[in-house]
Amino acid sequence: MLTTGSATRGLPDEERRKIAWVGKLVAFKGELSSAEDMALDGQVEGTINVRDHSLTIGPDADIRADIVGKIVIIRGRVKGQIIASEKVHLHETASVEGDVSSPTIVIADGARLDGRVETLKQPPDAQAQTE
Repeated sequence: MLTTGSATRGLPDEERRKIAWVGKLVAFKGELSSAEDMALDGQVEGTINVRDHSLTIGPDADIRADIVGKIVIIRGRVKGQIIASEKVHLHETASVEGDVSSPTIVIADGARLDGRVETLKQPPDAQAQTE
């Protein structure tokens, strides 16, 4: 499921799910876009675009897709190119086969990365704030 669905109806706003979620038993093929933060625990094949938001890949996820996002957090398997405008974080259970591009890349002990790493410059707005 990609939306919060009927399970959250009737709950106060602060208790509703704050992100879109694809569960463990969901398999998706095609172009996946989200205008909110997203968590993936299932299988996705194709492309994933959460351009201005964060994407979390769960430990049981199997992703065969190119990914574009603001922050990409990986705990599972990804085969494809990853481009993040802010940060990519590979946790110890992450396995990535493909190129990774981002201003900040965090690779935990035990994470596997088979590809090229490119640390991009921060966007001009971010540079101005740090000076």
